Amino acid sequence: MDIKNVTVLGAGTMGLQIGIQCAASGFDVAIYDPYESALEAAAIRMEKLAGRLACANRISQEQAKAALTRMRFTADADDAGRDADFINESVPEDPKIKARVFARFNEICPAHTVFTTNTSTLIPSMIAEATGRPDRFAAFHFHDCMVTNVVDIMPHPGTSEKTLGIIRRFCRAIDQFPIELKKEQHGYVFNTMLTEFMGAALSLASKGVAEVPDIDRAWMGIMRTFAGPFGIMDSIGLETVYKVTDYWAEKKDDDKSRRNAAFIKAYVDRGELGIKTGKGFYSYPDPEFTQPEFMNGIK
Repeated sequence: MDIKNVTVLGAGTMGLQIGIQCAASGFDVAIYDPYESALEAAAIRMEKLAGRLACANRISQEQAKAALTRMRFTADADDAGRDADFINESVPEDPKIKARVFARFNEICPAHTVFTTNTSTLIPSMIAEATGRPDRFAAFHFHDCMVTNVVDIMPHPGTSEKTLGIIRRFCRAIDQFPIELKKEQHGYVFNTMLTEFMGAALSLASKGVAEVPDIDRAWMGIMRTFAGPFGIMDSIGLETVYKVTDYWAEKKDDDKSRRNAAFIKAYVDRGELGIKTGKGFYSYPDPEFTQPEFMNGIK
């Protein structure tokens, strides 16, 4: 299959990162979001993202400039889907929403279009039938493109080998390194570990065991990382972290999960969503944890 046109569903943080990675690799990219206001903000953020990726040497300056010319933003589902060869979805972490979006695009897209989801914690079999093309559907999950080119490929039992081959080749074509799962797993490989990590940090904060900065200092000082769990959550986007936390709080129905969800909901309700809004657990663009004095006294 010759992929030329890529459509990204969702103009949030990950949707933009995925879109520019594809565009920088030579593909024509449509970013779809039903909200015009989200698209207007995304177009501005995309230019900044291109510059940041180039400065970080994730892509070249030439790729960054060319990528911006290959991208378009649309709130028209028909326009976004009618010529799509490959779709990746980054809408809110709710299986009902994802199923509804895929069902709509199944009616619009050509028969050959491959559908993939960037879900963080769900598994593809939860929405496979709703896509209308379960054999041409799998999870294709990206991490922060500023940090890594590792991606996850997770089929469900009905994903065809042909579809997996297309996703593998596309993965390499956009300069990503695949971690291919042999069976479905909520959270893939890294996110399975990350979810437990974030949950532990939220539990410590929500119970009042320690303050957010000190929880991050504990992790950063011992593991020698550039950020702690709360800095990482800010980069993911607190609305995403909340949706995941709240989803599992409903499933598990235990005090710890509900307390964690309530703790992070307070930030979301104030519009403090992390890096994308300039404030989350920290203030941006120069968060406290990046300053030398943050770790004063820790050797």
